[in-house]
Amino acid sequence: MASYSGRGLHGQTVEAVANMIFTGEFSEEDGIDVAGLQDRLGVSSTALREALKVLAAKGLISARPKRGTFVRPRADWNLLDGDVIRWKFAAGPDDAFLRDLHEIRCIIEPSVAGLAAQRRDAAQLAALQKALERMDRARGNVDATTAADLEFHRELLVASGNELLIRMDVMMGAGLASRDALVHSAAGTADAVPSHRAVLEAIRAGDAGAAEEAMRALLLQSWRDLDRVRGEHRVRGEDRVRGEDHANPRTEREDRGREQE
Repeated sequence: MASYSGRGLHGQTVEAVANMIFTGEFSEEDGIDVAGLQDRLGVSSTALREALKVLAAKGLISARPKRGTFVRPRADWNLLDGDVIRWKFAAGPDDAFLRDLHEIRCIIEPSVAGLAAQRRDAAQLAALQKALERMDRARGNVDATTAADLEFHRELLVASGNELLIRMDVMMGAGLASRDALVHSAAGTADAVPSHRAVLEAIRAGDAGAAEEAMRALLLQSWRDLDRVRGEHRVRGEDRVRGEDHANPRTEREDRGREQE
């Protein structure tokens, strides 16, 4: 998802204030000196007012008589909004947030792959194949790999034939794009093409069960890559166990079984 910064002064103002919130310069329940903020940013009152309306619509801030403008509690933030997810990643996501996003993918994407295996048509298979080929050609190019990965998962949602799931691309796409930016820019990241190819081949064969299992394997590798990249910045122990085992318990057990054979 593109940032607001490319949308002129209005967009740049939105991005600037959002960054102040997500980096903790403005904490939950903090009041915002609107006049002082206007002077600091060097924008008109109209530009700032419009930017604050955007942030209010996403649940980040509010304004009340006598109290003025303030940052709302995190519980009120629209964490399923694509921009909110992107801002959270840009400011440095915590381990719990990364885990939560991963668990959402683990709940949704295997079922999406299963539905796609049952409902895909020739055009959708061709679109998935094209995305995979782009991913194959993009090896070593972070931006191109991320774009191809997003395209594959977006086409997978389309192939599910479920309009509500397709709409989840706004949220899931933002999380995946931010995750890819972290992982694909790091050395030693596993090649994503084979795991995506396994999902596509199961869908092509019309095998819903195999498609779901292939997606679980893909997501497990995705978590391992992210965990490795974040390893120096996260707390080891319970969070890691919950992140891997809770997210993909059956796949992880099967993986260990194969290693022991």
